[in-house]
Amino acid sequence: MHMKPSIPKGTRDFSPAEVAKRNYIFNTIRKHFERFGFQPIETPTFENSETLMGKYGEEGDRLIFKILNSGNYFFNKKKIELPKSIESLQVNSAETISVDELIELNQFTNKISEKALRYDLTVPFARYVVQHQNEIEFPFKRYQIQPVWRADRPQKGRFREFYQCDADVVGSTSLWQEVELVQLYDAVFSDLGLKGVTVKINNRKILSGIAEVIGASDKLIDFTVALDKLDKIGEDGVKKEMLEKGISDEAIEKVQPLFNFTGTITEKLEKLSQLLATSTEGLKGVEELRFICENVLEIGLQDSKLDLDVTLARGLNYYTGAIFEVSAPEGVAMGSIGGGGRYDDLTGIFGLKNVSGVGISFGLDRIYLVVEELGLFPETVTSTSKAIFLNFGETEAKYAMKAIAKLRNEGIKVELYPDNAKIGKQFQYADKRGIPFAIIVGGEEVINNVYNIKNLASGEQQTVGFEELKDRLK
Repeated sequence: MHMKPSIPKGTRDFSPAEVAKRNYIFNTIRKHFERFGFQPIETPTFENSETLMGKYGEEGDRLIFKILNSGNYFFNKKKIELPKSIESLQVNSAETISVDELIELNQFTNKISEKALRYDLTVPFARYVVQHQNEIEFPFKRYQIQPVWRADRPQKGRFREFYQCDADVVGSTSLWQEVELVQLYDAVFSDLGLKGVTVKINNRKILSGIAEVIGASDKLIDFTVALDKLDKIGEDGVKKEMLEKGISDEAIEKVQPLFNFTGTITEKLEKLSQLLATSTEGLKGVEELRFICENVLEIGLQDSKLDLDVTLARGLNYYTGAIFEVSAPEGVAMGSIGGGGRYDDLTGIFGLKNVSGVGISFGLDRIYLVVEELGLFPETVTSTSKAIFLNFGETEAKYAMKAIAKLRNEGIKVELYPDNAKIGKQFQYADKRGIPFAIIVGGEEVINNVYNIKNLASGEQQTVGFEELKDRLK
């Protein structure tokens, strides 16, 4: 019995047409990365587990795909009662694992897994910077376009395997980097035709300041994680989660203004200055935001909007300054299509202290869905050939191949139908492939050194010389 072919949940196959559209987005992003001075690097698909674990918070750690060590594994105890979640796991026969050690799944998996698929591109980049610090000229501007993996619950716009397109600068504390990154977002989305994208900005220092003034500094992570869910679970849901995490009713009452924080960016900054009057850390965050926002607005954006969103927290532990998140144009039901922020000492976890960095990421897969939904892919975005030479036999095929070689040297995508099949079958093949032109090369065309070109959409047919053929296909 044959096995029914399938792929894991949260992954996808891509057709030639889909790959062509994805490459269009990749190439657009890459073009602007390089225009802004970023250089490309690549890192391995998987890292040592210790490189990744503990860098994304408790929720992030649970979503890391771990790789089972190679070799044969089995339990070398007669019978052990195991928690249901780890019943199918195995232990290396060379080790003796006590029942107590098996209680914690993380402890157990560490025994059998030393590597993991990368969760994002930022932590591997920090590892790269430290490992290659003597080869790098700081400030170092790098971009990276590679897939990442997360053991998340698949849904629309959320996959277990997806691409990230990151741009980061390390080795500079200048806030002009943040100004440039907002401009970079605007440049890419404008080029893709996405008008009305909103670049949301906040500052982790502001969130720390708020936690300080409400007396919940020891609950900063719980506070920010809950606040970041406001658009998903609403005000009541956020308050409930805060209470469950041990944040008092009194503290929650003090942050009530944040749940309806409206006005212009200038007005919001003024409100924050008043709310954070007793927090040095919070006021520093306000001033950083003021610098970024005022300069972005003065320089101007093409098609994007900038908004100060004080509930924007992003659950990642390593952000220390500005936080970015990009939402699709109004009317498109999609999660964030980009995000990032400032991290003052991410490389410190790998031994290189006091190297500040800031970066942003483009969510390729969600951007694709948005561009597709809005019908913004150009008609010229295709992976198919511009023309196909029909095959009427060996003599005609050899004549056609000489012309094909010349056209390919001119950068024109053309091909020969490989078999001397019925003409109707060849036309049908071209139509299904979406090839717009068919080149008919029969006896008379070979003798007269001409080409019969047929527009498969209109049925119009014309006999032309090589130079005219080349011009028609460019």
